[in-house]
Amino acid sequence: MNIGIFSGSFNPVHIGHLILANYIVEFTEIEEVWFVVSPESPFKSGKEQAGEGIRLKMVEIALKNFPKLKPCDVEFTLPKPSYTIDTIKVLQEKYSNDNFSLIIGADNWDSFENWKEHDKILEKCDIKVYPRLGSRISIPNKLKGKVEALESPIIEISSTFIRDGIKDNKNMRAFLSGNVFEYIVENKLYE
Repeated sequence: MNIGIFSGSFNPVHIGHLILANYIVEFTEIEEVWFVVSPESPFKSGKEQAGEGIRLKMVEIALKNFPKLKPCDVEFTLPKPSYTIDTIKVLQEKYSNDNFSLIIGADNWDSFENWKEHDKILEKCDIKVYPRLGSRISIPNKLKGKVEALESPIIEISSTFIRDGIKDNKNMRAFLSGNVFEYIVENKLYE
């Protein structure tokens, strides 16, 4: 099976994440997208976020009606912070019959050379790069075939925007799946 690895804090998971992942499973060769909840990203160390179990629960709730989108907690057992190369190695060992592609935004592609063992990531899997406002996707000729620029919709919603809106007592329901919004309200998250 062709599986897309979509890693993130998902603090919280929002409709932009769902739209992108759904586009990928419906319009590319990727058959499933796994939402890998990162307990701690090396690029977000020290930032305040909901606990990893809470963020995983929100992902599970959000993906309930999307059979091709799956929650994944593989990084919960890895050392913190989470490095993509380690996640890929573990997934490829555990699911050796599957093919994995890494899904990243154009903003992350711009800084990809700063990632731990970025060259090994390229050896181990293909990369799908989705567009972001303000970032141009430039793929060197030597990486064509390994790295693909997606023509997915650009949804500029951030989890920070949602958290700030909730903190400011704004109604953020339209930016989240209904059940995730209810979960956030019931558990008084981000207030």
